[in-house]
Amino acid sequence: MRLFVAIRLSDEMKNALVACMHDLKKQGVEGSYVPARNLHLTLAFIGEYDDPARVKNVLADVPLPEFRLALSEKGNFGNLLWAGVKGNQKLKSYVKDLRGALKKEGIPFDEDKFVPHITLIRRVSARKPYQVHLPKAEMAVKKVSLMKSEMKNGKTEYREIQFEF
Repeated sequence: MRLFVAIRLSDEMKNALVACMHDLKKQGVEGSYVPARNLHLTLAFIGEYDDPARVKNVLADVPLPEFRLALSEKGNFGNLLWAGVKGNQKLKSYVKDLRGALKKEGIPFDEDKFVPHITLIRRVSARKPYQVHLPKAEMAVKKVSLMKSEMKNGKTEYREIQFEF
């Protein structure tokens, strides 16, 4: 099963990002737009891994400080367009601790440098220059989620894995 650890976004944050994506569509920007239900901030991408309980135990052992997440910038990785978040020391420290705990437990994950971002459009293309108008939005972060990625009817769906303790 394909797993990742993420912050699920508030409705306010999703609505702000959807408004930004609608504006980009009006400007003629094409690509594979991320559905509102799939918008999230990945903290650690694990990939194919069949023991979600081990990952959940790591999450339970790494304390998450409460903090606020605010949209601030835009960027891209090649033809992937993303929204960024304001510099946040609590977020960076948590991700460092989380990834350290995953590594200690032998759970594989993508060890690329952490660049906090929310993917908006994959394979972006435009015939003319465009402007990304990122609305102001912020949210309180009180939990992280272990997510799984599944293909259903040809579409990618992200679902939180629930555990009973």
